[in-house]
Amino acid sequence: MNKLFQLRRTNLALLALLIVTTDSLAETNWQRQRAGDLRNDKVEYNEPEIDPSAIPIPSPDLPRESISIPDRWRLIETLGVQTDNWLDPYNHNTLKADQPIHDDWFLNLSLISDTVVEARRIPTPVGPQASNRSSSLDVIGSGEQLILNENLIFNVVYYKGDTIFRPPDYEYRFTAVLNGNRVTVDEVRALHIDPSDGDTRNDNHIGIQDLYVDKHLRNVSDRYDFDSIRVGVQPITADFRGFLFIDNPFGVRLFGTRDNNIYQYNLGWFRRIEKDTNSGLNDLSQDLRDDDVYLANLYIQDYPVLGFNSQVAVVHNRNNEDDANYYDNNGFLVRPASIGTEQPRKYQVTYLGYSGDGHFGRNNVSGSIYYAFGDEDKATFTGEQSDISAFFAAAELSRDYDWTRARFSFVYGSGDEDPFDDKSTGFDAILENPLIAGADTSFWIRQPVANIGGGGVTLSGRNGILNSLRSSKDQGQSNFTNPGILLLGAGMDYDIYPELRISWNANHIWFDKTEVMEVARNQGGIDKAIGWDLSVASIYRPFMSQNVVFRLSAAALLPGKGYEQLFGDEINYSVLANLVLSF
Repeated sequence: MNKLFQLRRTNLALLALLIVTTDSLAETNWQRQRAGDLRNDKVEYNEPEIDPSAIPIPSPDLPRESISIPDRWRLIETLGVQTDNWLDPYNHNTLKADQPIHDDWFLNLSLISDTVVEARRIPTPVGPQASNRSSSLDVIGSGEQLILNENLIFNVVYYKGDTIFRPPDYEYRFTAVLNGNRVTVDEVRALHIDPSDGDTRNDNHIGIQDLYVDKHLRNVSDRYDFDSIRVGVQPITADFRGFLFIDNPFGVRLFGTRDNNIYQYNLGWFRRIEKDTNSGLNDLSQDLRDDDVYLANLYIQDYPVLGFNSQVAVVHNRNNEDDANYYDNNGFLVRPASIGTEQPRKYQVTYLGYSGDGHFGRNNVSGSIYYAFGDEDKATFTGEQSDISAFFAAAELSRDYDWTRARFSFVYGSGDEDPFDDKSTGFDAILENPLIAGADTSFWIRQPVANIGGGGVTLSGRNGILNSLRSSKDQGQSNFTNPGILLLGAGMDYDIYPELRISWNANHIWFDKTEVMEVARNQGGIDKAIGWDLSVASIYRPFMSQNVVFRLSAAALLPGKGYEQLFGDEINYSVLANLVLSF
């Protein structure tokens, strides 16, 4: 009992102590909280001063807004991460439009050196007045020739706007080409109309290849589909591979895109510029030619299948150069061509075409089809009006196998089987530069073949594939009375290294019709076989870029029966070395 009594008394003492301690703590806490003499006074709260330049805390229910930087282009340079080096085209460079030169205006400068050394043997006529080779007693003389050609290309682009997702608001482009060339031949009068000028020609020229202004008219969708207009000397091509018209004429071009860039259109009027004879560059010191081109084309991406692009085109060429004779810089007659009646002529021709480029599965396909119709006044051999109706088709099929590509080429241009009727059925382009069957590494495409003994014309022009019998591909008129062409070819590309590609091509070439050749040469029974065009080429890019590119190619024409009847059985060849340096 005593123990129980003592335990209860101890618990009561602890309880009393706890009550006293709690009251003391409560009183102390009240004393600490009161600001004055009264227990119910409220605590005052003073908000901190707000800095108006400080960035406010974003609202939790709104997306974060970006913070503008006054000059984001020079931010890297300001932070010391990257410095601007005007001599370095690979890294940050104001002269390469990596940052604006002022406001939203950018400047892009380019400098390209294009050097060609070319040795060749082509059919060359003996001069009718004289020859510097006593053994040249036949119609065909020595065809050994050596060409040195240098193009220094200076390009300036000055534009306004951000071009990542849309075209520039304004663009001014200027491209000048300084050309120097030297040609050495064995036969006099191959270079000049006057044989006393000798067998060597040195020439130079400055050509203006681009001089235009481009204005962004409007955006037509939130995907930056647009309409723009371009006025001045500008590049234009009618199809993917340069079969019909590829040039730098003066013109006005309206172009744009629709439906998220699926549709691309061009509408344009162009007037051709007279060319310098020996360089092929524009010569703005002369009047514009009376030769107009009206073009409308539409590109459709991924049609009819994904990965294949289609294009339809309507091109009209109106040539009214029938008022006077025109001679080139070397004194040779180029308009009208020195063949047939040799009368000044004019023509109007419309081309309807379809082109495609892309792939069906693993098979790559590229090609064009054209139908030409119209009329010409004073046809080549009759001097009378003639209706034009001609056809062209070309295609290249290829397939990739790891590091190789196999290619098959087909080209057809209709010929004229009766040069004396009122129909002109030989197909001719406006100005061609085809990329097919080896392109400029091929002998037939690269080299001009003179129609010796059949007038002052070439069977096919330099960098052209059609047997058009024109006086000059650059300065002459289209000729729709020609023998046409048929080409079947095969080739391979080998990517030996990322820096090195080796290719070969083998093309068999025929005339489509030979009646025009028989009339022009006054020679019957000419066979259709032109022969085998064999070529091999290499492209070496030591830095795996386009800044340094070296090309070396060799080609030979093994004559067929028809070629032998016209030019003899000698094997003609060309060797081309080309070095391109770009900044």
